[in-house]
Amino acid sequence: MNRIKEIFGIEQPVIAGGMAWCSGWRLAAAVSEAGGLGLIGAGTMTAELLREHIQKLKAATQKPWGVNLPLMCPQAEELIAVMIEEKCPAVFTSAGSPKKYTQRFHDAGMKVAHVVSSSKFAKKCEEAGVDVVVAEGFEAGGHNGREETTTMCLIPQVRKATTLPLIAAGGIASGQACLAAQVLGAEGVQIGTLFALTEESSASDAFKQACTQLEEGDTMLCLKKLAPSRLVKNGLYNRIAEAEAKGAEVSELLEILGEKATRRGIFDGDTENGEMEIGQIASAIKQVEPVSVVMQRLVKEYDDALKGIMQK
Repeated sequence: MNRIKEIFGIEQPVIAGGMAWCSGWRLAAAVSEAGGLGLIGAGTMTAELLREHIQKLKAATQKPWGVNLPLMCPQAEELIAVMIEEKCPAVFTSAGSPKKYTQRFHDAGMKVAHVVSSSKFAKKCEEAGVDVVVAEGFEAGGHNGREETTTMCLIPQVRKATTLPLIAAGGIASGQACLAAQVLGAEGVQIGTLFALTEESSASDAFKQACTQLEEGDTMLCLKKLAPSRLVKNGLYNRIAEAEAKGAEVSELLEILGEKATRRGIFDGDTENGEMEIGQIASAIKQVEPVSVVMQRLVKEYDDALKGIMQK
């Protein structure tokens, strides 16, 4: 029995990344309906908006679902209160220590997964009592670990470090990659970029079209003095890179970013002056499709890849 499927009650061990400005209730519902675990990305939401998305999600699917919560967000306490009131079945936490909240989540009946970027933090997750650990390589879009460890290097090291059920994340957008993650020791995958560029994603059409035109090397990790982030190389990125090369301090970088930089790039569709967070694997995605089509292809690619290996 696959532990990820058993813990979350899902048909496929595929989790949708809880991405700011992409992972609203429509995307979460579509992934859950297709057999995976859909997540609402709560990090940029108010408590009232999160409640609205949860209620719409519950009306749209009877399948399991969850919420992604970056623990560093200033409104975390308010969001947690809503999650408990709305009987959220699963929470994926990141950007902070899960120790403070895990027992509280468990008392509310939630399964708890935490995102890490190193085997050291995976061990701390086990000590904190979380149910599942998500190991994310630095190929992933958006905020990344400072270690800059790739998924293929990270997963086997985390597998050795903990007995917790393990989900692989970062650079996974095909059934073949899902199989590779399993071979390395993962029991499931978390997929962000591929789902961010589906029809149900709440990202703007301009963002989706720009990302499907990316080539290899068109994203880069930057903002290391703030929180390391993988961004598309656009006008805003160029200004950031130039400032960083000159040794810019945090205050100057914040001034360059301006207000609501990720919203501008992802949700509002300002592809030149907004913060365009997306993973390296975007260069392999050339069309925007429904989640149902994406999930069916993932399963077929996985099955075909496994059969091909067995026949060798």
